[in-house]
Amino acid sequence: MTANQQGFVVVTTTHESEEQARSLAAAVVRERLAACAQVYPVRSVYWWEGEVQDAEEWRIDLKTRAELADRLAGFVAARHSYQTPEVIAVPVVSGSPGYLAWVAEETAG
Repeated sequence: MTANQQGFVVVTTTHESEEQARSLAAAVVRERLAACAQVYPVRSVYWWEGEVQDAEEWRIDLKTRAELADRLAGFVAARHSYQTPEVIAVPVVSGSPGYLAWVAEETAG
């Protein structure tokens, strides 16, 4: 199995606290919308409300099948505290066959 045959993505979002990020990550994985979530601290610099903002955030990378990206984005948006949460899906162009098979299996339900 290759990424191009099955279609996999990494969906990224951020949260303002580690607790919120971990809670959202667990909910997504529990719902089988992603096989895996990685949560780690990042520093974000961005335009918001006419000013440059600089904030500590917690990034969540969610590994899933491409066909679940829209459902996953809706799930994240419905449970997010941000007015305009980041939800970006990036295609996986290649990956180890065993890992991609595992992602497919864990999100098949």
